[in-house]
Order: sequence, then structure tokens, then C-alpha cells
Amino acid sequence: MSRAALFVLADGRFPAGGHAHSGGAEAAVKAGRVTGAASLEEFCRGRLHTTGLVSAALAAAAALGVDPVELDGAADARTPSPALRVAARKLGRQLMRAARATWPSAELDALAREFPKGAHQPVVLGLTARAAGLGPEDAAYCSAYESVSGPATAVVRLLSLDPFDATRVLARLAPELDRVADRAVEAARGVVAGGGVDVLPAASAPMLEVGAEGHAGWAVRLFAS
Repeated sequence: MSRAALFVLADGRFPAGGHAHSGGAEAAVKAGRVTGAASLEEFCRGRLHTTGLVSAALAAAAALGVDPVELDGAADARTPSPALRVAARKLGRQLMRAARATWPSAELDALAREFPKGAHQPVVLGLTARAAGLGPEDAAYCSAYESVSGPATAVVRLLSLDPFDATRVLARLAPELDRVADRAVEAARGVVAGGGVDVLPAASAPMLEVGAEGHAGWAVRLFAS
């Protein structure tokens, strides 16, 4: 497989359902924690080093061939919010549909049978990368980038933020994204080396969890999560 498959997988137009989710940005905007480019950068930085790191490590481990059912349990344990678990599985189900149509794989088929309502998105992402012939580094980068690009895109819509400002935020975070991806792959290799899934990062983001629970009860909202 060509490594250019990474461009297909990471493309925001890949039909994986991410456009309907704000990654917690909608709740943060309403709460007044994100009001412009500067606060968006801080929000994305916090998300990258917590949720982003956890998701990237799960994706890298799946790309390395770690049991995806075990990884799904690890993802559940690292997601205290029921609303976020539901969102992660919805995203996983949509990604699974796109992945199986694009890179048919017996491993993807088996995971779809095991979780007909959807496995956690990072686990599906890692297995998709594996099916596409990509490695754990690719899976980690794709997952880490998604953790910040989704909120940045959402805030453009929520606040009518200048898209150039949102893109500058992502560019400024690039060196930190490199470090997060490296940490994620290192942790995933620790699982393969015999450490078990408990060695994967378990960084928490309490305000994202709290915000998700409140957001799930809104009568009117622009994004699903």
C-alpha cells in the first residue's frame, strides 16, 4: 500500500462523520471558555495532551495488531462520560462503514461483528490504518490531528471565526502534535512488548466530560457532541 493512503484517511472530507461533532467545543463556546483564536488555541492544546494523547495511543496500538476488543475495553475505562462513550461509538460505526468500503479487511469485518453498534473510534481508526497498509505512527498522527482539527473547524462555524485564524492555531500546535504522536507510539509499543493495555495513557479532561454531559441534554444544538 502507498503511504499516501494517510492523506485519504486524514482528509476532512473522508465520510467518517466527524463534521457533525465539535469535540466539546460547542459546550466550551456556550460556557464562555472559547471566545476567539487565543482561547481556541488553549482549548485545543488541552484536548491534544489529554483526549488526543489517549486516542492516539489507542489508535497506534490497534495499528500494531493489539487485540481491538481489549483496546475497546481500555477506551471505555478511559471515558467516564456516558455521553462521550456514545459519541465515540457513533463515530466508530460511521468510520467503520467508510473504512470497509475503502479498504476491505477481515479484521475490520470481525470488529464490526463484535460491536454492531460501533467500537470506539480510535480503535477503529487504528485498525483502518492497518487495513490501509499504514503504521502506528500514521495512526497516531491522524488521531492526534483529529483531536484538534475538529474543534477548530467547529469554532469557525460557532463563532464565525476567521478560518485563517483557526488554521494558524493548528499550525502553532504542530510541534506539540509531534510530541504527542511520539508518546502515543511509544506507549503502544509498550503494550506489544508485554506491558498490557494498562500502560496506555489515561490522561483525563474533566471539563470535557462535564461539558459533554450537559451538552447531551440541550434541546437545540448545532453539533452532535
